[in-house]
Amino acid sequence: MASTVTTERSARPGYGRLLRTKGAWTFLVPGFAARQPFAMLTISIVLLVRHTTGSYGAAGAAAAVTGVSMALFAPYSGRLADRYGQRAVLMPGVVLHTAAGLTLTALALAHAPLWALFAAAVPTGASVPQVGPMVRARWGTRLKGSPLMSTAAAFESVTDELTFVVGPLLATALCTAVTPSAGLIAEAALTLVGGLLFAAQRGTQPPVPPRGEQTEDAAQARVSALRVPGVRVLIVTFLGIGAVFGGMQVSLAAFTESIGEPGLNGVLYGVFAAGNMLSGVVCGAIAWKSSPRRRLMAGYAALALATSALWTVHSVPLLAGLGLLVGMCIAPSLITGYTLVEDLVPVGARTEAFTWLTGAVALGQAAAVTVAGQWEDRLWDGAGFLVPMAGTVPALATIVALRSLLVARARNRTVARGVGHREPVTVD
Repeated sequence: MASTVTTERSARPGYGRLLRTKGAWTFLVPGFAARQPFAMLTISIVLLVRHTTGSYGAAGAAAAVTGVSMALFAPYSGRLADRYGQRAVLMPGVVLHTAAGLTLTALALAHAPLWALFAAAVPTGASVPQVGPMVRARWGTRLKGSPLMSTAAAFESVTDELTFVVGPLLATALCTAVTPSAGLIAEAALTLVGGLLFAAQRGTQPPVPPRGEQTEDAAQARVSALRVPGVRVLIVTFLGIGAVFGGMQVSLAAFTESIGEPGLNGVLYGVFAAGNMLSGVVCGAIAWKSSPRRRLMAGYAALALATSALWTVHSVPLLAGLGLLVGMCIAPSLITGYTLVEDLVPVGARTEAFTWLTGAVALGQAAAVTVAGQWEDRLWDGAGFLVPMAGTVPALATIVALRSLLVARARNRTVARGVGHREPVTVD
């Protein structure tokens, strides 16, 4: 009896067990270094272009071009990685991104016209290495069919949040304490070194299906993950989450400026991010019994409800508390969405699927930043807080209406001529 209890406890999903997965540390450490530049890119561009042009508008526009370019091109990078292997995509990709980032830096320092900065921003964004989705794809390969997949999704969500805390702080410190171009230069250098180290870990990358193999996974590697209906539903879901991030960034800055306390912006956004990290840690430590689809609907309903109250709050303590709650509602939705990819998408198309979701967050964030800024300028103080609600409520309606598409279909069949035969299965 005691041995049975011990076995059940040791089998429970948890971070300790996850990090003991064979080969995990070989891609986690270089993966963290390689994804750090992703969080440094936007703020580094803003600070450099603002310094050289004197315009926040120009700086924001250059950063937006980079973000949109990344969102549009990331899925194609993921598809190539699924088809030819992560190393084959990363090796030239990190070199191209480094060259494009340094070119953008040189143009900004030379006071080039804005159109030239935009021209350099396009390849800079398009070539951003999609290390986060690649790490998630490696977890999927190592943990195929394991209850630890939800824990891995939570771990990656917390890692993303940590990245977006450390990255901007590092970039800001370099740009202000060293030189305005130091942020972009460091971003390019970290991309090159971290990306090459991550690409060198061949043993943990998802296998590339042989071209002659006619399994369903091999066939899916040749088509877009976008053909999976559930992925399209998740893209809408993640667009709404991106709208929360972008709307909160602009609206919190505008709110603290309107009350004459701009220094509180970092505190309030930090509370929001802390809520996201805290709930991410908790979600990964729970052995869930409910289905991922049910968890997604419940978590997203809570997120839509919490964001719907943001525009009514006008005091710092209440906004901090509600911001913490909104942040706590984001991680469960993100984690469950990434977990559903493991159920819905064959191995041969998962990296692309993850990049579609990551790109959707970036695209939703870029759109929300623009709309929230316009509403703050043209409507009333606090109007930007309507943007998170405007993004999440329609997304929730989409999830509920199309929830049947979030159920995995039977797969792993072999496509061949003639009659297939089932393998004998041992039944306890």
